[in-house]
Amino acid sequence: MRRVLSRLFLSTTIVAAVIAGTAGAAQAGPPELLAVNSLDTVINNLIAWIVGILVGVATLFLTYGGALYLMAGGDPGQVEKAKGALKGAATGYGLAVLAPVLMSILRGILGTN
Repeated sequence: MRRVLSRLFLSTTIVAAVIAGTAGAAQAGPPELLAVNSLDTVINNLIAWIVGILVGVATLFLTYGGALYLMAGGDPGQVEKAKGALKGAATGYGLAVLAPVLMSILRGILGTN
């Protein structure tokens, strides 16, 4: 069962990496060396990265927790592990939703509104 879960996790990770790599390569233009951006642009880029990473990790936890729950077979220990992974996924999605709010607070502190 662990072998199946590890292969499922690995294949999900590989597929997500390939999709992210091809999406970035399709939109990539010539590299700009030493480009100077405003603080507002840097914060917007930071928001996009944080939200993307949080959603990606939360999706992996959701997949892992769902697979654990399906394969628990009534084992209370496995069910608790699955519930923990699903709670972690919910926390990740919650943080992804709150990241823009937190960054707008950071903008207010830095005075870049």
